[in-house]
Amino acid sequence: MEYQQFINIMASCSIPSGLFTFFLLLAIWSLIWKGVALWRAGRNSHKAWFVVLLVINTLGILEIIYIFFFSKKKQV
Repeated sequence: MEYQQFINIMASCSIPSGLFTFFLLLAIWSLIWKGVALWRAGRNSHKAWFVVLLVINTLGILEIIYIFFFSKKKQV
């Protein structure tokens, strides 16, 4: 498929800008929480939690639950 054909197909499948912005913000929200939760699970050697958090996408809900209720803070 040529580049111009691809552009024409994408232009014909237009998504409202508000909906695109909503999904973009939702993806950024999820990515931030997932990153923090995976980092904390890795630091605490919670291998099962790491795999679950990596595989299951819950838009940040499972990640927030892990961070605030199941991960312990390392004492310095």
